[in-house]
Amino acid sequence: MSENEFDYVVIGGGSGGAAVASRLSEDADVQVALIEAGPSDVDDAAILQVSRWMELLESGYDWDYQVEPQKNGNSFMRHARARVLGGCSSHNSCIAFWAPREDLDEWEARGAEGWRAENTYPLYRRLENNSESGDHHGRSGPVRIRNVPPVDPCGVALLDACEQTGIPRVQFNDNETVVNGANFFQINVREDGVRSSSSVSYLHPNLDRQNLHVLTGLRAKKIVIDDDGRARGVEVLDTDLIHSRTIGARREVILSAGAIDSPKLLMLSGIGPADHLREVGIDVRVDSPGVGSNLQDHPEGVIQWDAKQPMVSESTQWWEIGIFTPTEDGLSRPDLMFHYGSVPFDMHTARQGYPTTENGFCLTPNVTHARSRGTVRLRTIDFRDKPKVDPNYFSDPHDMRVMVAGIKKAREIVSQPAMAEWAGRELYPGPGVQTDEEIADYIAKTHNTVYHPAGTVRMGAADDAGSPLDPQLRVKGVTGLRVADASVMPELTTVNPNITTMMIGERCSDLIKEAASQ
Repeated sequence: MSENEFDYVVIGGGSGGAAVASRLSEDADVQVALIEAGPSDVDDAAILQVSRWMELLESGYDWDYQVEPQKNGNSFMRHARARVLGGCSSHNSCIAFWAPREDLDEWEARGAEGWRAENTYPLYRRLENNSESGDHHGRSGPVRIRNVPPVDPCGVALLDACEQTGIPRVQFNDNETVVNGANFFQINVREDGVRSSSSVSYLHPNLDRQNLHVLTGLRAKKIVIDDDGRARGVEVLDTDLIHSRTIGARREVILSAGAIDSPKLLMLSGIGPADHLREVGIDVRVDSPGVGSNLQDHPEGVIQWDAKQPMVSESTQWWEIGIFTPTEDGLSRPDLMFHYGSVPFDMHTARQGYPTTENGFCLTPNVTHARSRGTVRLRTIDFRDKPKVDPNYFSDPHDMRVMVAGIKKAREIVSQPAMAEWAGRELYPGPGVQTDEEIADYIAKTHNTVYHPAGTVRMGAADDAGSPLDPQLRVKGVTGLRVADASVMPELTTVNPNITTMMIGERCSDLIKEAASQ
């Protein structure tokens, strides 16, 4: 075997890619290469200890993509994208959710045949080792999932306050869609505080497999496609940052670089909106207008209080509680979600002059199904240049309406008697911001993201010209090339999407194995 040729080449060692590579390499008769631009996470405590995740933002492990100027939102905002084995499961916090059945059924209704919950829920069960009871849960999968212990007294008081406002305590991942409920999260974190990331879960136990080749420090330049339109591998910049080489794939190439870098690499390879490719000087191989379109996210606001008592000094990951509630009647899924943070969060408020604290708590309302859609586009033909990321936040008024309702609901919760011993002064937006217009102005200037970009290489029906992928995750217009990461989602999940991205990797490996057996 050549050191530069394998049966399968997976580009991107993140949440989806690690799962794909691990599952494919279960067949000892195939050779699998997993290519990651960043370093390994093995023995790196800064990565592995999830309690340190906030240290990673804007660090050397972060591609740190600043968004394009926003007409309706925060132009200072950045999208953290991981540059390390395990991808964003090694970089963000580790909130673990099964997607609601309604989300997955909607994917199928939008043309992603085979992705309804009836087919995909067994994959969640296969991937997890869950501490919670219930016959629907898996016990022997690679990803450890458990409940956050309820040891934060301010968090416990907050849940009491939620009940006082009519939001009951619920068990997450209990095989029912939570439209109105709150509790401590389930997290994919081992009992020793080490992330059960895709790397820790799928790769670490299998690094001694002779047919699994984890190649770090190699940055993809473009996918190599032959004259017959078949993907034959990937051209990478070698670790010396001078020389390039091609890593060949005898069977298939699987692109798992994430919702920003997957469309970028496709466009660099000539697959994307024809006019845009010509504009930057790239020969068009496949005119696919959906590549880099349909960018979705969970935009996130923040409301912060000083704490009257000392906040916890230790935590699993500092963001440990989720609250779901609808802003209108009759919804099958909640349109509003909060994360509770036991830490100050002034990433975008300090520059606006709002006071901060080192002893406080916050709630971060986010829009579960934002209707605004953005784009990822190439800045230049140079693969080293960061792409143009334009989420187009709040271009649909629905999103701001939900966010304004979220600030109001947060105030209602924290004003309850259960929080009287904890809630000090509201620091931002502060008591002077009361009208919908004032709250909306505050949100537009200070909002962040939950770092959940998705949908930029969406799958759809074979005859859907707007979807770059078919339901088998195959790139239309070429052969031997699939995508497996959050970019394939027709619609972003209601909940934090990391476990669903691993599920996508699981399903991709099944689809590849099925194709190989035919």
